[in-house]
Amino acid sequence: MKYALSRLFAVLIFILFAFGSYSQPVKNENKPYKILTSGKQVTVKSNKNIRNIMVWTASGHRIIEQKDINASLYTFNVTNVKEKAFFVMIQYTEGKPYTEKIGVQ
Repeated sequence: MKYALSRLFAVLIFILFAFGSYSQPVKNENKPYKILTSGKQVTVKSNKNIRNIMVWTASGHRIIEQKDINASLYTFNVTNVKEKAFFVMIQYTEGKPYTEKIGVQ
């Protein structure tokens, strides 16, 4: 009985380590922007000039697509949308897009 319990314990530990190795690595990438929310108002502050911003709902409806912004600050409201989860894509002149999921009240 003792042998069976120790064997079961060893198998459980092996399974936990096996599943733990499939997790995604934590990216410690410094983002050149901050997204601030206040109610339904969202502000994107950046240390670079923002070229394009696109915002869409979790269900896939695009609500904002602004091109050629060329500013380091962009504010928008999501008052006409009932959803609370959005995705924001910010693109800089270098071309690398950053995408982030945000929530509003």
